[in-house]
Amino acid sequence: IAVLTSRNAAALQDVINTTRQLWPGCRLLLFDVRVQGAEAAPQIANALRALSDQASDLADGIDAIILTRGGGSIEDLWAFNERSVADAIYACRIPVVAAIGHETDTTLAELVADVRAATPTQAAMALVPDHGALEHQLSQLSSRMGLLTRRLFEQASHRLQAATRHP
Repeated sequence: IAVLTSRNAAALQDVINTTRQLWPGCRLLLFDVRVQGAEAAPQIANALRALSDQASDLADGIDAIILTRGGGSIEDLWAFNERSVADAIYACRIPVVAAIGHETDTTLAELVADVRAATPTQAAMALVPDHGALEHQLSQLSSRMGLLTRRLFEQASHRLQAATRHP
């Protein structure tokens, strides 16, 4: 998963912590971009275009992008309302999950993204399976398969015994 945000953003730590908790083996690749100010929109749009252009060539196999930053005033979040960012998200060949600001904030970037998440934590949860839940599900399926296999063998054994009694 590529994470587009500022290296210093608290949102990055939320994504890292949630991902490690749910699926420790998931690889996160940080693409450090400005998320506020005049340079933010061009950096974000350029990073999205670069990732999209290299989607099939990337050896890292990026499956999705999380575009995120923490809350702030509408002025702080304005880069995510810029047309260049919305166009780059729309054209991106890699699915984009956007989590910008707080739950009540909504930006154009989130409306154009493949998935809108209310928080960075929700963005990570939308992409990363819960290792513990999958392990439990696998254990349950394994038990069921064992039970069904034993029943099939018992039925086959009964049929075989009946066939040997009545040649």
